[in-house]
Amino acid sequence: MAKLSVIIITKNEADSIRACLESVAWADEIVVVDSGSSDDTVNICKALGAQVYTTTDWPGFGVQKNRALSHATGEWVLSLDADERVTPELRSEIVAAIRTPNGCAAFRIPRLSSFCGRYMRHSGWYPDYVTRLFQRGEAKFSDDLVHERLMVSGTEGKLRQPLLHETFHDLDELLTKINQYSTAGAVMLNEKKETASLKKAVGHAIWAFFRTYILRAGFLDGREGFMLAVSTAESTYYRYAKLMLLSKR
Repeated sequence: MAKLSVIIITKNEADSIRACLESVAWADEIVVVDSGSSDDTVNICKALGAQVYTTTDWPGFGVQKNRALSHATGEWVLSLDADERVTPELRSEIVAAIRTPNGCAAFRIPRLSSFCGRYMRHSGWYPDYVTRLFQRGEAKFSDDLVHERLMVSGTEGKLRQPLLHETFHDLDELLTKINQYSTAGAVMLNEKKETASLKKAVGHAIWAFFRTYILRAGFLDGREGFMLAVSTAESTYYRYAKLMLLSKR
């Protein structure tokens, strides 16, 4: 079977990286690129057999993932985030796909994400297909600061077993991410010469809540569905409010 490399980028992921690495311990190679962790992330990765490379800067998710990709040597690559887990069922499907790709250069994997302890099967979160398994040399990541995407030159197939995503364990973590991602999103929009106003920020926020909670059936996810819809609206509002202030400057 073709060699499989797993690539992961990290920063202060000591609480989650062990479970991620243990879920792919069967891979031929694990490459970790760390951007200056101050916790035990690097030591954990090394202890579990990963090849660890460190950087002193933060160029954004896309560039950093391409750095990790440059260190991979396998014919196939599986890109993971530190808070993602490969189940035994998904492992079997990945192995089968690599053995018989049927002309596919990459595969999209459904992702099942948790929110404050609940796996969300609505709200636009499932099935959240992400292209993560691909032939090395047939794809690379966009240079986006956040919400990077994998650009594939060949045909993409689909796997059926979900990738588990253990995200947002509590509201403190959620609020921190909202601040970080709304800032990065505003910077990206500003670089694209987009502008915003308070009216636009409020309008986008209201639409984000309606789309998540009503159109994408977030109400079927119980109280967590409502909390997610509110946080989505909040993140959207701050992204455009921050863009408004950036544009004003």
